[in-house]
Amino acid sequence: MAKIIAVCTSQNKGERKTDIGQGLLVADHGLQGDAHAGPWHRQVSLLAMESIDKMRALGLDVGPGDFAENLTTEGIELFTLPIGTRIKLGAEALGEVTQIGKVCHDRCAIYYQAGDCIMPREGIFIRVLQGGPVEDGDPVAVVAD
Repeated sequence: MAKIIAVCTSQNKGERKTDIGQGLLVADHGLQGDAHAGPWHRQVSLLAMESIDKMRALGLDVGPGDFAENLTTEGIELFTLPIGTRIKLGAEALGEVTQIGKVCHDRCAIYYQAGDCIMPREGIFIRVLQGGPVEDGDPVAVVAD
């Protein structure tokens, strides 16, 4: 079963996020209290632990939140989900995939440490269709149309 293993926020854009253990996804806004939340298509970012493990295999000491993702998941290959896929997060929240990967305009600290960064290729972004609480350990499931 796929699950959330970290719920992460930051006060400013362009910095690593900290696992706060739980949070509230707000419809048409994002993760409450996070710098990236707002009325746009990239309200919440997700990255799989399996992707982070690829960077660990290169010798980096990285973990959840280090790639500025809001939700770190385990057990689901996020970057293979087509745009428009709906994802249930926890008991109530529902998101829709709006973007796979992103263009990094400025190289992040991870890129300079490893010569690579996984978020631009394997991170995904969603907009929140239905809000609800999320916390470490909550299930993640693709919702069939």
